[in-house]
Amino acid sequence: MSRNILLHPTLPSSTQLALRRAGYETLDDLSSTSAEALSKELGIDISDSQSIITASQRPPGPTLSQSLASLISRSQSLACSYAAVNTALGGGLPRGHILEISGPPGSLKETLALDYARIFVEANEEVIFIDTQNMTSLATIKKTFHNSSAATNYQNLVRYTHLHTLPDLMLFIHNLLSEIHAKTGLLVLNSISFPFLSHPDIQSSKRTALLEKIHQVFLQASALNNLTIITTSQMSTKLLNADGSPGNFETGAKAVMAPQLGSTYLPAGRSYRLAIVPESRTTGQDKVHSDDIKC
Repeated sequence: MSRNILLHPTLPSSTQLALRRAGYETLDDLSSTSAEALSKELGIDISDSQSIITASQRPPGPTLSQSLASLISRSQSLACSYAAVNTALGGGLPRGHILEISGPPGSLKETLALDYARIFVEANEEVIFIDTQNMTSLATIKKTFHNSSAATNYQNLVRYTHLHTLPDLMLFIHNLLSEIHAKTGLLVLNSISFPFLSHPDIQSSKRTALLEKIHQVFLQASALNNLTIITTSQMSTKLLNADGSPGNFETGAKAVMAPQLGSTYLPAGRSYRLAIVPESRTTGQDKVHSDDIKC
């Protein structure tokens, strides 16, 4: 039984988020709290707080119709076709987690994302594939499944959509939770940074608010719906002062490559950040870095 509040299926998502905002991280945190105190702290009716206490004490379990094989397959780590990536991820990508793949053009970010899509489809799970920069076409997806065991039915399991503007992306994010079905296993957001780059005049506070919204939805989708999420992102050059603080062209002591969106949109504790750095057409490096985002 998971003691993490966000992984407890009997508590509604809105209630879980309210508890997290109040500082409750695990079910054990509720053990010494009375219904009266919780009602006052969260500003809810005493009957609702009593329901929360009762629900947190009820051992969750699978439905009788859910097979053991299904439970196992929905909790495993996923190994892709690239051994170096699996090694960097500690053996594979755990289900219900987020993987950001960043790198310069030509670093095979889309190829890796499509490989994970193939894995899910071959397991008879639905994939939502969103392209924001025309980097992956239907023809490319078809080629991915050419020699796959799902070559004849992949079109029934891949929901492919173009979203080119920031409003379109945020509308999709707003509706994402309602788009997750029982068979939905993977979301791929290809070039997630591009819609933000197409609005360079957006205010910093507004940009942060949008990234926080993505963070919130990603957290709910991954923790409560066991949805695995893969994003790809270009990298940008950031100037740093000698002490590591952000610099400019006059004060900067060195330049580093970093994912364009930063880490704000990625839920801590459920996210991996994989940077792919090509050295030649056939060799390169992949590195998982955390920025305090690790599993």
